[in-house]
Amino acid sequence: MRYTKVEICGVNTSELKVLNDEEKRSLLIMTKSGNTKAREDLIRGNLRLVLSIIQRFSSRSENMDDLFQVGCIGLIKAIDNFNVELDVKFSTYAVPMIIGEIRRYLRDNNTIRVSRSMRDLAYKALQAREELTNEELAEPSIDAIAKKINENKKDVVLALEAITEPVSLYEPVYNDSGDSLFVLDQIKDSSSDDEVWIDDIALKEAIKRLDEREKRIIDMRFYSGKTQSEVANEIGISQAQVSRLEKNALLQIRRQI
Repeated sequence: MRYTKVEICGVNTSELKVLNDEEKRSLLIMTKSGNTKAREDLIRGNLRLVLSIIQRFSSRSENMDDLFQVGCIGLIKAIDNFNVELDVKFSTYAVPMIIGEIRRYLRDNNTIRVSRSMRDLAYKALQAREELTNEELAEPSIDAIAKKINENKKDVVLALEAITEPVSLYEPVYNDSGDSLFVLDQIKDSSSDDEVWIDDIALKEAIKRLDEREKRIIDMRFYSGKTQSEVANEIGISQAQVSRLEKNALLQIRRQI
């Protein structure tokens, strides 16, 4: 998302009001009693929350105006389903609801095709997860979701994974003063780090300095996996000579590395 953008979906974000906890609670109570004006004020007073959440998806190619609208749907659902009798902050409940709505939208527009049966099972699981979250105000386990919809746990896991959109290697996971940390920065391949790479070069250079017969013995023994007897038969010398030449070659390599 362009952080300098002031207007989104016709809303001037620089003029959005921010409600404190007391104002939110008061408006929630009035909304539950059927006050439509309070509901509208509550929605407008939490649009900055929606705006902050959709910024997490700024690296995607999706239209941010569309995501903002979808996020507002999640906000409205959170307002309509929030239980004012529980000692829980509204934002604590609303954030996962908004994120869930956005993720559902992204899954529906995913270019990766998933079978209808798998998608239906995944949506049943998502609906069950949302219902359990509303009841317990906590993220339910896969076991609880599978039990609620009477499905096998393994099938539920596979279905949810099937509709999960792949994460881009260039998706930012942290941002500090304009310097972003991407998923790619957190991936490490210990088999090809600088030390391994340098040692590999040093080994190749050391082998180059051996004479041709020693090179051939090292290649056959350690790259082709042949025994000293097999090497001796192929080269036409005794196994004792192969052993002596191999030891001498390895000693030279160790000294150079």
